[in-house]
Amino acid sequence: MSRVRLCASITDTNIAAVKKIEPIVDLFEVRIDLIGDSWTEVAHQLTKPWIACNRMVEEGGKWDGNEARRIERLLQAIELGARIVDIEYNVKNVENIIRLIRKRADCLLSFHDFKKTPSLDVLKQIVNKELKAGADICKVVTTAQTFEDNMAVMRLFSEFPGTKMVAFTMGTQGFLSRVMSPLIGAYFTYGSVQKGVESAPGQLPVSDMLAIYEMVTL
Repeated sequence: MSRVRLCASITDTNIAAVKKIEPIVDLFEVRIDLIGDSWTEVAHQLTKPWIACNRMVEEGGKWDGNEARRIERLLQAIELGARIVDIEYNVKNVENIIRLIRKRADCLLSFHDFKKTPSLDVLKQIVNKELKAGADICKVVTTAQTFEDNMAVMRLFSEFPGTKMVAFTMGTQGFLSRVMSPLIGAYFTYGSVQKGVESAPGQLPVSDMLAIYEMVTL
């Protein structure tokens, strides 16, 4: 099971639920935009490494405030111990933001498509842009409309061997890539703390994902 790394996405202030699954995950994602002002209290409770994420509305999150303040929250998270910061690869002045992040944390540069899955060629271009910008970890998450969309995204791992990458598809059609990605090269995959508090369409509780991995690796 050492090749499978699970990241639990925290979307609320239910610390008891977080502590319950803490032993089975490798890291957490603290969704600043979803938790709200109490996110710092949540972060202080974590004993595993964690990713800071403050997703804007246009990228599927709930942060609708000032952009400079959004970035401030992410930099504040580094001061509070975040090991990784997730920033969207198409934000303004992204290379300057990356330089600030990388002084004290790793930068996860992310791309999301909430409507479709682009062609493999386009996906490869996105990864190359993320690497050129200075990403420590590349993230490519699309929406599966067909089973084949899973395969297109999963091919990225063989196209970029040795690259720290998180890539899968969302939605009901994206189940395969979300679960299989860490078995074929993904740096980790995401799950929810528990049912009903998902941070993205098609996300499964980490306990369910662990049960699946235990079955397929027997």
